[in-house]
Amino acid sequence: MKTFLMTAALLVGLMAAEKPQAPNTLTEKEKKDGWKLLFDGKTTKGWRGAYKDKFPEKGWLVQDGTLTISKSDGSESANYGDIVTDGEYSDFDLTFEFKLTEGANSGLKYFVVEETPKPAGSAYGLEYQVLDDDKHPDAKKGRNGNRTVGSLYDLIPAKDKKANPIGEWNQARVVSKGKHVEHWLNGKKVVEYERGSEAFRQLVAQSKYSAPSYNAHGRFGEAPKGHILLQDHGDRVSFRNMKIKVL
Repeated sequence: MKTFLMTAALLVGLMAAEKPQAPNTLTEKEKKDGWKLLFDGKTTKGWRGAYKDKFPEKGWLVQDGTLTISKSDGSESANYGDIVTDGEYSDFDLTFEFKLTEGANSGLKYFVVEETPKPAGSAYGLEYQVLDDDKHPDAKKGRNGNRTVGSLYDLIPAKDKKANPIGEWNQARVVSKGKHVEHWLNGKKVVEYERGSEAFRQLVAQSKYSAPSYNAHGRFGEAPKGHILLQDHGDRVSFRNMKIKVL
């Protein structure tokens, strides 16, 4: 009996240890290490509309622990609008999860600066592409696949990546320290570069970001700090587990 009880207690302990962490929460270790939630799973606290004082009144939904942009007509930042963090960041470690619907397009931008006059589309910033590579036409545009999921949009294609099927959650990560930046997808590093380097500037010169409008207030992608942005590109995409640690 004693052996049975010990075995049962051990199994209970193992099951408790293996219990997955609840979405949109921080462990005690994460708290001690300086991590903060960007989305609490219940409210839009810490976010507002890009170029606005308040959060959009419609289109962005908080439901079942997710922050979801509703489906509209596929246009870029033309219906419900992008949202940005209240805070601005420079050196950071950012993790988030995203779930795509079929044919969907969105993105997470960083080093976003709300420049005046407001651009016709999305606010300017470096973008971690969030896309259905198989069904959205943007995946075949750009150069060498640099508009596919996980890529530094229109600049550097994600390499050796493995995205989960549509409808399943993917884990993404962006690390920025000094000039060095990395993109991760599902635990694997898929992009790395040096902001402001000659190689980076050459990539910008070969992209849509070479247009004067993107460089009117300084070289594109080289702002010292900026907001985090989630994009409304007219498709339904969900986000959760958004956490950031200032480095």
